[in-house]
Amino acid sequence: MESERDIYPDTGGTRDSQFYPSVLEKGMRCERALRLALAEAYVQGVSTRKMAKVTEELCGLSLSSTQVSRAAKLLDEELDHWRKRELGNYPYLYLDARYEKVRHGGSVVDCAVLVAMGVNDSGKRDILGCSVSLSEAEVHWREFLQSLVQRGLRGITLIVSDAHEGLRSARKAVFGATPWQRCQFHLQQNALAYVPRQDMKQSIAGELKAVFNAPNAHEARRLLDAFVGRHEKAAPKLAKWAEENVPEGLVVYQLPEAHQRRLRTSNPLERVNRELKRRTRVATLFPNEESCLRLISAVAMEIAEEWQTGKTYLTM
Repeated sequence: MESERDIYPDTGGTRDSQFYPSVLEKGMRCERALRLALAEAYVQGVSTRKMAKVTEELCGLSLSSTQVSRAAKLLDEELDHWRKRELGNYPYLYLDARYEKVRHGGSVVDCAVLVAMGVNDSGKRDILGCSVSLSEAEVHWREFLQSLVQRGLRGITLIVSDAHEGLRSARKAVFGATPWQRCQFHLQQNALAYVPRQDMKQSIAGELKAVFNAPNAHEARRLLDAFVGRHEKAAPKLAKWAEENVPEGLVVYQLPEAHQRRLRTSNPLERVNRELKRRTRVATLFPNEESCLRLISAVAMEIAEEWQTGKTYLTM
């Protein structure tokens, strides 16, 4: 784990600097609250004088506007260090994207926020990185995945994600030999686009759920074959789609049984995205990509720190 001297190289260590008042030595809660408050204030364009008042109300700290300015500068350094930190062995990798509204070139656009979550050899979750760009196109995903590899990400035995075309192409380019588990939740949603009648949707969803809940790969394949045979006349497009796509959601059966349920979908990362959205809702509209990345990184870093001291996610 990186030391404070690594994060703040020009201060000789945070606790010895003029940045944090000594009250923060009592714990990390105030430090995290201050970090997030600063990130959100950046977005809102709050002055350092007003931020000094906010931190006093939030953390019970008396800071000058000069100290707040210094804290803001160190925040950017800390977040940049976190995004570039060395990774390591992560057998399981989850990938997902969401969108935030950002002002760009005089108009408002939806920027793609890419997030990678991993489970390490100890069974602990970690947010490996995040990135903000104007699209979820392959080039953005490819650059993001390559950056994870350059930071030392290795040992991946399974990738879990949806089948977005940009992500699919980038994943094949960077991790071509790594098994891929297509998110079963998204598969069920995708299937509904091929159901010819509204009154069939509930039963189709139930049939697919039975496939995904099968006790083993052999039974899942048997149920899928029966599903295809049952619908190939009345719903040929659905049957053809299921035959070609549903097997991509059955790769999880190659894993130890104790791991399968938590790796069937990208829902664990979806929950992270919901928390990110809850925190970014204060902004409504980001003035630029940099401000969006700053707040996303601050929240993601907080979540990752809590996971490191929390319960083990999987018994490896």
